[in-house]
Amino acid sequence: MSHRCFISFKKEDLYYKEKILEKLGADQIKGKALDKWIDSDDLEYVMQVIRKEYLSNTSVTLYLIGQHSSENEGLDYEGYNKQSFIIRELQATLYDRKSNRRSGLLGIVLPEMESLVFAGKIYCQTCGNNHNLIKINDDSTIREFSQNYYLDPIQEGCKNAFEENGRFCVLIRYSTFMNDPDRYIDEAFDKTQDEISNRVHWRDIQHRGL
Repeated sequence: MSHRCFISFKKEDLYYKEKILEKLGADQIKGKALDKWIDSDDLEYVMQVIRKEYLSNTSVTLYLIGQHSSENEGLDYEGYNKQSFIIRELQATLYDRKSNRRSGLLGIVLPEMESLVFAGKIYCQTCGNNHNLIKINDDSTIREFSQNYYLDPIQEGCKNAFEENGRFCVLIRYSTFMNDPDRYIDEAFDKTQDEISNRVHWRDIQHRGL
């Protein structure tokens, strides 16, 4: 099933956004990205505006993970968070109300970030096995993604290991996504129907300059 998507991206990654748009087609992509600050201290209102004006009729957000898509971009010269728009887009993705249901969140790791995010394997002293070392943190992503990627570790055995049903966000390499985009879009949407969606959080996540 094809789900309509919203793309969250930085201007430096416009090339990849256009390639994805070309692959999926305009009918499957909501092309309007957040382009202005919503002047309100009422976070509930802000989320409703973004869902209505920018993410309406979408059920999956594609978050492009490039070299300028992380928490550590810092503040601008006025002291505001440089990632304010992406943060709000991801918050609105995770926002869940009866008339604004939560969307799936699919992180697409762009080629220049693959070696940072997918960092091989690491030996685990807890269980004696090797685990895939995936670096989802402030150096690679926004906290709304990193803190909702690993949510529920395996209950029996190693507490450092997470099965697929213990993660809400979906993570995939750009090249793999482009080979079969609907497969991973469906996977991200299906997460919103699973029990793990009940563990998603965003209101308690803190950012500098926001």
